[in-house]
Amino acid sequence: MAYATINPYTGETVKTFPDATDAEVTLALEQGDAAFHQWKRTSIADRVKVLQKAADLLRANRTEYAKLLTLEMGKLVVEAEGEVELSAAIFEYYVEHTERLLAPEALPTKDPVVTEAWLVHEPLGIILAIEPWNFPYYQIARIIAPQLAAGNVVVLKHASNVPQSAALFEKLMLEAGLPIGGFKNLYANRQQLETIINDPRVHGVALTGSENAGSVVAAQAGKALKKSTLELGGADAFVVLDDADLDKAAKWAVFGRHWNAGQVCCASKRIIVVEAVYDAFLEKYKAGVAQLKAGDPFDPSTSLAPLSSQKAADDVRKQVKDAVDHGATLTVIGAEVPTQGAFVQPVMLTDLTPDNPAYYWEFFGPVSLVFKAKDEAEAIQIANDSPFGLGGSVFTNDIERGRQVAAQISTGMVYINHPTTVKADLPFGGLRRSGYGRELIGLGLKEFVNHKLIGVTDIDGGF
Repeated sequence: MAYATINPYTGETVKTFPDATDAEVTLALEQGDAAFHQWKRTSIADRVKVLQKAADLLRANRTEYAKLLTLEMGKLVVEAEGEVELSAAIFEYYVEHTERLLAPEALPTKDPVVTEAWLVHEPLGIILAIEPWNFPYYQIARIIAPQLAAGNVVVLKHASNVPQSAALFEKLMLEAGLPIGGFKNLYANRQQLETIINDPRVHGVALTGSENAGSVVAAQAGKALKKSTLELGGADAFVVLDDADLDKAAKWAVFGRHWNAGQVCCASKRIIVVEAVYDAFLEKYKAGVAQLKAGDPFDPSTSLAPLSSQKAADDVRKQVKDAVDHGATLTVIGAEVPTQGAFVQPVMLTDLTPDNPAYYWEFFGPVSLVFKAKDEAEAIQIANDSPFGLGGSVFTNDIERGRQVAAQISTGMVYINHPTTVKADLPFGGLRRSGYGRELIGLGLKEFVNHKLIGVTDIDGGF
């Protein structure tokens, strides 16, 4: 898998790591199973003490944790520190809410035979987490916080370009008091992942990543009769209606498309503007993008980071070329980017039609797909004409109108007057080729538990 830290701004290979050995995989599963049998008997109150300690450690060392994100995948310093805080907040959500969310539920029943019925939520065992590089800590936190709170344990296979972030998070959880084996980072290869999935001590797989990776892992999990959750790509619609505050809409469009250098599953990738305000919005949007400053992500004045790797940048540029070759119009927007580093010049693609394959693609970088809609109805139609269904947003000064439009957009999340976002106390997930299942809040807590019915009867003889 070639696990390595390669600075995307300088191109320097900072450190390399060997793949896990088969013996290390075996040991991780043995230690994980042993930890599970201890951890599942640990009270919820004691489990969440570990999560609180992890949150405290993240905040106490925020700057150091953030620096590693900037080094490994080029995240801006301010965004890196924000990710550290978001991860801490996720831990604290489960500190506060797990006891209530996992409480046994009394079920009403009219059957005279069953005098009481209870639904209890019990942990399963080892959960395999396969996570991407674009939010190295947040992706870990949003899976391990609920799973550890529920009483499960986790084995992590992180992206190959953020190996130090993965190792640091394992160290964090040990320092927070988690038993050895409760959370294990493995530099596993593809063959080893299939071995892990097929191990009877592993009871589920949570993957965030590409469609191809999700398809392979879901097939392997299904063959092994294991549950899986998938959070895959997205091409979120950013709908601007004719009554929108255009200054606000343009500001949020610039942010929604370019935060994390555009490398966000729920970024505002398709900007759909009603014809009546199209020209006025576009003028404001292009002016906003032009103010972005590309440069060293460690420099606090930088507002546009490099992509995570040179390959990522090359892949995006090829997508743009292919889109233009099939008839799209390319407009360069924003200032020139440095020749050093994995930068992609912010560009805008217009005149995209359904016969252009790029109409349906996800662009994981600072590429704005802009569509002109004749009215609200066509804006909704364009928004839904996508193989993805992760998030989206609607901009309007009439909140009730926004709710009505949001109700017609087929995604897992829709925001009114804000780009799709991530919060510790809100669910995350989509449908269609954006995956299935939900992470965070109670939905994420209960994805990998046994919902056991306990019935009580008080009769003699049979039914």
